[in-house]
Amino acid sequence: MKNAVQIHFLGAAGTVTGSKFLVETPEINILIDCGMFQGLKELRELNWVNLPVDVKRIDVVLLTHGHLDHVGYLPRLLRQGFQGKIMGTAPTLAIAEIILKDSAKIQEEEANRANEEKYTKHNPALPFYTTFEAEKTIDLFQTEQIDQWIILSENVSYRFQYNGHIIGATYIDLDIYGKRFVFSGDVGRQNDYLLHNPQKPERADYLFIESTYGNTLHPKEDVEEILSKLIRETIYNRGNLIIPSFAVERLQTLMYILWKLYKANKIPNIPIIVDSPMGNNVLSLFQRFPKWHKLSVSDYKAMCNHVTIIESYKETWETIDNKQPKIIIAGSGMITGGRVLTYLQQLIDETSTTVLLVGYQAEGTRGRQLQDGAHEIRFFGKYYPVKATVKSLESLSAHADQQDLLHWMGNIKNIPENVFLIHGEPQVLDAFRVKIKDTYHWNVIIPKLFDIQTM
Repeated sequence: MKNAVQIHFLGAAGTVTGSKFLVETPEINILIDCGMFQGLKELRELNWVNLPVDVKRIDVVLLTHGHLDHVGYLPRLLRQGFQGKIMGTAPTLAIAEIILKDSAKIQEEEANRANEEKYTKHNPALPFYTTFEAEKTIDLFQTEQIDQWIILSENVSYRFQYNGHIIGATYIDLDIYGKRFVFSGDVGRQNDYLLHNPQKPERADYLFIESTYGNTLHPKEDVEEILSKLIRETIYNRGNLIIPSFAVERLQTLMYILWKLYKANKIPNIPIIVDSPMGNNVLSLFQRFPKWHKLSVSDYKAMCNHVTIIESYKETWETIDNKQPKIIIAGSGMITGGRVLTYLQQLIDETSTTVLLVGYQAEGTRGRQLQDGAHEIRFFGKYYPVKATVKSLESLSAHADQQDLLHWMGNIKNIPENVFLIHGEPQVLDAFRVKIKDTYHWNVIIPKLFDIQTM
C-alpha cells in the first residue's frame, strides 16, 4: 500500500511501563520514547532482550518526557546499533541526562554488591548499562522547542505540546502524509500544585492514549489534612514517616506542600530529610526552567531552605541512627531501587515507622507489595518483616485519571479512525475502552506487546 505507515508496539502495550512505539514510514523511521520495563520479573527480563526490529534503521527518537520508563532503554538502543538523534524539550533532556547517569551508577553499584555478597544467580552480575554508555547516549541529545512544527522529511513533521505531568513533559503531534498521529505520553492533571494545565489536541486521525488510571477517579482527598495528621502521629509515636518518592516532580511537590503546611502553622517544625541525589539535581531544573511551572523564585528558595538535603551515604546512616521523629523523602517512588531501600531495610520492622506511598505502584514492585498488604518484603537478597504502618495517598499522582483523560481528548474536533489504548494494565484498558466507546463512540483498539498495525 502506497504511503503505508506501520506502528510497532514495542512496550507499554498491555502493561504500564517500557514505553516504545516505532513508527515506520516510507521516508523515515521514528521511535516514540524508549523506556525500560519495570515491575513484574517477566517484564523486567524483556529489558535484556534485543528489540525485534532493525534498530540501525531507526532515524530519530522523540521523547515525550524524562521518566525512566520512557527513556531508560536508550543506552541499550545504542548498543543495538542506533546512531540517530534523540529529540526532546530542554527540561526533558536535562531530566533524561540526570536519570540515565543515576540509573547507570545504581546498576553498576548493585551489580558489584550482588557479586560481592553472592546473592545473584548470574556469574558475574552485570549492569544493564554503564555510565560510559549513558554518556554516549547523552551525546545524541538535541533540544527542540514546544509549539513548533519540525520537518523530519518531505512528508513527515512533528511538534511537542505542553502536557503537565512533570517538568518538560509533552504530547507529540506527528503529521505523516497529511494524517495526524497523536502520542499522548503521560498526561498531567488539572490544577496541579506546581504545573500548568496540559494543552489538549484538536485533531487526531490516530490517537495513542495513556491509560494508567483509565478506570479510576482520583479520590477527593484533603492531602494537606492527611499529611498533617500523619506527621502529628509520627511525632507522637517518636517514629519516622518514610515517603518513597519519584525524584521528578513528586519530590518537589511534597517539599512544596510540607513547606506550605509549616508556613500556615499546620505542622510543627519537624525535620524533613530529602535523600535523593537525582531529586536534588531535578530540583535545580525548576530554577533553570521557570516558564515550565508555577513556582515563584521566592517560594522555590524558601521550600529548599526548609528541608535538609542529604549529600552522602554517610549522612543516610546518620539519619537512620538519629532517633528523633522526622520525615524522610527518598527515591525511588515504587521502591525498586535508590536510597529508600536502605531506610526501609533498617526501619520497616519497627511499629513506629509509617510508609506513605504517593504514586502509581506497578505490578511486581515492592511498592505494590506493600500497598497490597505484604507481611514481609525482600531487600538485597533477604526478607524483612513488615511491622510499619503502610498508607497510600493516591490524589498526589502526577497522572490524569479517567475524567482528566476524557477531558483531555474532548477537544478533538474530528472522529479518529482508531484510538489505541497504551500504558495500562489489562483490566484497566478494557474498562477505559468501554468508557471511550460510550462517551465518544470512537473505534478503540487495545494492542498487545509486539503487535504491528498498518495504517
